[in-house]
Amino acid sequence: MAASIKSKDDLIKRSTTDIESIQKKSKFPKSVFFIVANEFCERFNYYGIRAILSLYLTRKLLLSDDTATIIYHGFASLVYSFCVLGAIIADSFLGKFLTIVWLSIVYLIGNIIMTLGAVEPWKLPNLEFAMIGLVLIALGSGGIKPCVAAFGGEQFKLPQQAKQLAIFFSMFYFSINLGSFFSTIVTPILRENIVCFGMIDCYPLGFGLPAVLMSVAIIIFLIGKPMYKILPNQGNMFVKVCGCIANAISTRAKEKNTNPCEHWLDYAEAKYGRKLVMETKTLLKLLVLYIPLPLFWALYDQQGSRWTFQATRMDGDFGWITIQPDQMQVINPLLILIFIPLCEIFLYPILARFGIRRPLQKMTLGGILAGVAFLCSMVLEIHLEKTYPLLPSSGESQLRMFNGGPCAYEVTTNLEGNAAKFELPPNSYFSDLKIKVPEETRSFEYKLRTLNNPNCASSDGVGLLNSGKANSIFLNGKNYVNQYVDDTDKSNGLATIRILASLPATSNVVLMHSKKGIIYEEPASFHELKEIPVGNYKIMVDNKMIGEHKIQIGGVYSIVIYEVNQGKFSVNVFTITEPNSISILWLIPQYFCVTLAEVMFAVTGLEFSYTQAPESMKSVLQGCWQMTVGLGNLIVAIVVTTKMFESQAFEFLLFALMMFLDMAIFMVLGIYYKPIPLEELKKVENESNEKK
Repeated sequence: MAASIKSKDDLIKRSTTDIESIQKKSKFPKSVFFIVANEFCERFNYYGIRAILSLYLTRKLLLSDDTATIIYHGFASLVYSFCVLGAIIADSFLGKFLTIVWLSIVYLIGNIIMTLGAVEPWKLPNLEFAMIGLVLIALGSGGIKPCVAAFGGEQFKLPQQAKQLAIFFSMFYFSINLGSFFSTIVTPILRENIVCFGMIDCYPLGFGLPAVLMSVAIIIFLIGKPMYKILPNQGNMFVKVCGCIANAISTRAKEKNTNPCEHWLDYAEAKYGRKLVMETKTLLKLLVLYIPLPLFWALYDQQGSRWTFQATRMDGDFGWITIQPDQMQVINPLLILIFIPLCEIFLYPILARFGIRRPLQKMTLGGILAGVAFLCSMVLEIHLEKTYPLLPSSGESQLRMFNGGPCAYEVTTNLEGNAAKFELPPNSYFSDLKIKVPEETRSFEYKLRTLNNPNCASSDGVGLLNSGKANSIFLNGKNYVNQYVDDTDKSNGLATIRILASLPATSNVVLMHSKKGIIYEEPASFHELKEIPVGNYKIMVDNKMIGEHKIQIGGVYSIVIYEVNQGKFSVNVFTITEPNSISILWLIPQYFCVTLAEVMFAVTGLEFSYTQAPESMKSVLQGCWQMTVGLGNLIVAIVVTTKMFESQAFEFLLFALMMFLDMAIFMVLGIYYKPIPLEELKKVENESNEKK
C-alpha cells in the first residue's frame, strides 16, 4: 500500500516535471510576431484618425462643436457595435483569418475615402466622403477587433505554452498603446506643421499616413499566413446564447402553468442542454453588473471630443515647442504604460491595507476617479470662461469703428454712453461693447469732424446695429465707409484675422508665416475674416515688408493698413479678442485621474469578468464588454443633442454627478452579486461528456 502511494506521488511529480519541461522547450510561435506588428499598425491608424477627427470636423467641415461631438461619439459607438457583427462573421461564416483580411480591406477603403475628401483643391464632397469613410472605418475596425487577439491566442498550444500565451497578451496590449502613443504625437504634427495641396495645413497627410500604416498592417498579416494555425469554425456562442434566451422565453410563455421551473432559463434545458443553460445564467449575472459600465466609457471617450475642444481654448505655446490641442491625448497611453505596473506594485497593496481588495471595489474607486476627472474639467472650464470674449446677447450690440487713414476725427453720434462722442486718431479704433438694441436692428447717425488736417474732409453718415451681433465700421480715409457684422469669438486652435486696407487697387497684401511661407495673399481691399495658423508673421505690401507681428492661438485680430505717401505705409495690428492665456498643461490633472480610473476600472473589470465567466462564454463576454463602450459613446451623443446647458462647465458637472450616482448603483449590484460556482459548471460539463 505504501509502495502504491509512493508510486502515485512519483507519477504526479514526474508528470509535473514533464509539463514544466515541455513548457520550457516549447518555442514561441513566430506567427504571433506578425499579429502583434499588425495590431501596432492598425492601432496607429485608428487612434491617428481619432486624434485629429474632431478638429477636422470643426475646422474643415465647419461643423459646430456640438455637431462634431455627436459625429465623433457616433463613430466610436459604431466601431464597438460592429464588434458583435465581426465575431458572428468570424465564428459562423468566414473564420477569423479571412474576416480579418476582408474587413481590413474595407477598413483601408474607408481610410482612402477620408484622405481623398480632405484634399480641398479637388473640391470633392468632403462631408459626404467623411461620413462614408467613417462608416467603413467603423465596420472594419469594429469587425476585426474581437478577432485579432483571439486569433493570436489560437497560435499557442495549451497547457504547454501557457507562459508564452501570457507573454503574447502583454506584447499585444503593449503594441496597442504604443501605436496609440506614436499616432497621437505624429498625426497632429502632420496636419498642423505641413503645407500641402496649396492648403495652410495638411489633413490629407494626417489621414493618409494612418492609411499607409493600415496597408502595411494588411501586408504584414498576409505574409505570416504560412505560419498561422487556422482552426475550423466552432459556431458562434453569441448566437447560441441568444437562441437559448429566446427559447426559454417562448417555452415559459407556453408551459408556465403546466411545467413550473425554478428559474426561467430552465425552460430552455430541453433544447439546449443543462450546461449551456447554466453558462447563460452565469453570463446574465455578470451582465447585470455591466449595466452601469457604459457611463464610464461616456466620460472616458470625451478625451477626443470635449477635452480636445477644451484644449483649443488653451495656450500650448512654450517658445521652444508648441503642443497642439489634439496632441494632449497622448498623455493617456503614456500614463497607462506607467500606471499598470505601479498599481500592481504600489497602489493595490496600499489599498489592501484599507480593505479595498476585491475587484469590484477597485472598479468602484476607478469610476469615482473618472467623476473626479470631470470635476477637474468643470473647474478648468470655469476659469477658461473668464478668458472668453464678451459676445453680444439678445437686445444688445457691439460697435467698433476703425480709422484706416491719416485723418484724426471727432465722432459724434446719437447713441448713449461712451459711443455718444469720442476721438478717433489715425490708424486707431474705438469700441463700445454694450449698446442697447431693443429691436432686431437700430440705426444711428454719426458725424465725423477732422481735427488735425485741413485737407481731410468732414462727413456725416448712418450706421446700423444688429441685436446680438458685433457691428463694425471701417473708414478708409478716402471718403469711403464699409459697414459689416463682425465675429469676435475664438476659433478652434487657430487665430482669426481681418485686413482693413486703404491702398491702391493694384496693391497686394501678403502675410508671410516664418515657417510655412505665404499664408495669406489678397488684393488690397476690405477682407473677410480668415483663420490662420499661429506664429510669427511678416506683413508685406507689394513685396515690401511693412511690419511684423506674432499671431497667437485663439486671438482675433484686425490689421489696419494705409498708405501714408507713395511707397510708405502705416500698419497697426489690433487685438479684438485676447489670445488664449491659460496653459494647456492644466489639462494634465484630469488626464491623470481618468487614466488611473481606466487602469482600475477597465483593466480590473476585464480581469474580473474573465475569471468569473465559463470558458465557453469568454468570447461572448468580450463582445458584451465592447458593446458597453459603444453604448457609452451613444450616451454622450444623446446628452449633447439635448443641448441642456449653454455652459460647458455645467455639462461636465452633469457627467461627474451621473458617474457618482452610477457608481453608487454599481456598489449595490456588487453587494448582491453571487456568482454560480465554476466547480458546479465543471461537474455539469463532465456529466455531459460522460453521456456522449
